Amino acid sequence: MKRYIFLALLALMTTYSGYSQEIPDVKIKDFTLELKDDNKLNVDIEIDLSQLNVKTTQVVILTPCVINGADTLKLKSVAVYGRNRRIYYKRNEHIRPTVAGDITLTKSEARDVVTYSTSIPFSDWMDGCSVEIKRNDCGCCGHTTEVASTEIVDRFPIEAYYPELIYLRPEHENVKTRQISGSAFIDFPVSKTVIYPDYRNNTVELAKITGTIDSVKNDKDVTIKSISIKGYASPESPYDNNKRLAKGRTEALKAYVEEMYHFDNVTFTTDYEPEDWEGLERYVEASSLPHKEQILETIRSDRNPDTKEWIIKSTWKQEYRHLLDHCYPALRHSDYVVEYEIRSYSDPIEIEQILHTAPQNLSLEEFYILAQTYEPGSDKFNDLYETAVRIYPNDPVANLNAANSAILKGDYRSAARYLNKAGDTPEAIYTRGALEVYMENNEAAKPYFEEALKQGNTKAEAALTEIAKNRHIYKMNDKQ
Repeated sequence: MKRYIFLALLALMTTYSGYSQEIPDVKIKDFTLELKDDNKLNVDIEIDLSQLNVKTTQVVILTPCVINGADTLKLKSVAVYGRNRRIYYKRNEHIRPTVAGDITLTKSEARDVVTYSTSIPFSDWMDGCSVEIKRNDCGCCGHTTEVASTEIVDRFPIEAYYPELIYLRPEHENVKTRQISGSAFIDFPVSKTVIYPDYRNNTVELAKITGTIDSVKNDKDVTIKSISIKGYASPESPYDNNKRLAKGRTEALKAYVEEMYHFDNVTFTTDYEPEDWEGLERYVEASSLPHKEQILETIRSDRNPDTKEWIIKSTWKQEYRHLLDHCYPALRHSDYVVEYEIRSYSDPIEIEQILHTAPQNLSLEEFYILAQTYEPGSDKFNDLYETAVRIYPNDPVANLNAANSAILKGDYRSAARYLNKAGDTPEAIYTRGALEVYMENNEAAKPYFEEALKQGNTKAEAALTEIAKNRHIYKMNDKQ
């Protein structure tokens, strides 16, 4: 099976843009952001000011800011004062450009690396925030101007990791062979093998068969290859007579169908079961009849059919009468199977047309071909794979692909249900781990990824690395 890798639309990795080289004469040596268990955001920065040139009448103010959309929180600043400005603001505290709590230095004190540390409550609006450092210069006239800013983190906490979802390309079908089947309950006069279409409910029962055949015969993309009929009689009356009836009535039904359609190049086969003891066993087993176990023991015995029927009839007369009235009529049935071939489709436009008119005609591979033309994660994309799994409910690949689509929709319950039928391929095991990650159960995901990796799934290695990360800590040096 070929593999198609879909990268979840949710961002999987965070990119951190340029550092403090964008601020003239200032270099960020290191920084760490950590969201603590008490919901406090710790900000630690190492700022190299050794190259900073501050005029004697100037103040350079560096302010880290937490930004998310229209919301901004300025953290405490680092201010480097020129000599004259320092003296001036000592005499005029009320117009000082910095406030209590800010780090204030003279030019002579700013010859090395300054350690900056602060802690603030982490509010809901900060989730997904960026962190910038802004430089503002204050001159001799007291006017403050923003000179430069640099983004040191473009998202924090680091965006949640969502594993890649692996869609498998189903196997190609050289010939698309399908079957449609059903059961009809044709009534015959006692001991007769001739079909009377208007007798009792035969109009309805015969219409079941012709309706099934017509449903495929009238499809221009379908060719009927064979029709098989198997007739059953009930255990009532001697076995030899039931054998005659089952065989004769099956042949009569075959003749009726052949006369109705006059097929060319269609193979007809027939079979018969003189007495449907399996059907009788299923009925009794599901019933609450008195002496149920004794009757079942008789049905399952090795006695000849006539002896078994006589024992039930003579020993449990009331139960036998119930079976005659409520069970035996259903044991006289004709099961039929229509086998047909469907032409293949390769054009996505045509496949989409068939999807809306006769989706049962599409192979799993054709569903996959159409999916490549849809936006991954879109409603059409997800609905397509859900349709595929409805038509092929027991196919492991259909269930795996449907599980991926359900994960993207956030329908984790359906995803788990599909994965129960997705088999134990490395891709299915990996996807079970991916589901746990999407449900924020990283520890539960780990053994799945480990097993998938052991079985050769290379994506599992990256997944194991990602789920081991603490996404509430960001260190500059981790990215250098």
